[in-house]
Amino acid sequence: MTGSGADLDVACDDLGVATITIDRPPDNFFDPPLLEGIATALEQLARDGRARAVVLRSEGRHFCAGARLASGTPDPAAIYAPAARIFAAPLPIVAAVQGAAIGGGLGLALAADFRVATPEARMAANFARLGFHQGFGLSVTLPAVVGQQRAAELLLTGRRVGGDEALAIGLVDRLVPLAEVRAAAGELALEIARSAPLAVRSIRATLRSGRVEAFAAALEREAAQQLLLFETEDYAEGVRAMGERRLPRFHGR
Repeated sequence: MTGSGADLDVACDDLGVATITIDRPPDNFFDPPLLEGIATALEQLARDGRARAVVLRSEGRHFCAGARLASGTPDPAAIYAPAARIFAAPLPIVAAVQGAAIGGGLGLALAADFRVATPEARMAANFARLGFHQGFGLSVTLPAVVGQQRAAELLLTGRRVGGDEALAIGLVDRLVPLAEVRAAAGELALEIARSAPLAVRSIRATLRSGRVEAFAAALEREAAQQLLLFETEDYAEGVRAMGERRLPRFHGR
């Protein structure tokens, strides 16, 4: 299977490894149509039967910087409907993370089963620093990979984590030089593709038992909380401070 759409390229090799490439460099901001395209590609790859594992990667300097907040307040419902489909897709996913995976971009990386990153990678669930609630199912996925206590710290502080620390706390699974990140992600996907495909899907479904439903439920609460906090002065100040590259001055209103 090969194909392409707006800012998205999909291909599958003869070894069972499919590649979905986001092509919105340098920051690869997402919007609902892009996420719908990823979800649809994952579902079609699963139905097609040739793909046994998927590499999710991006062109340009960064993996994904989330939604472009400077262009207006995002619509959580429109974003999180395809996010639920991405997490529920049956094929295992390896994300190749270079540069930044920030906010919803970190959520997209954590929707994958594994993450291969570089020492230069920067990851942050920076929602609180912008004055609103985390999204993209991070309420479920982040504690699952780093533990409840570390997840709380990362969510409440919004601080950035570099590649070395990300590996140490389990936020990424393999760390390689930038020039090797795509190849390393492909190698991990190929390792998976060499296993029996029915067994892989069955094992993955068991490991994710209950988490798909928890992810969907978290998206509903996250969207509701985001809509409430989008109306606050703190959110306006957070976005303004980000654009001006300064520390925000929050007042709790």
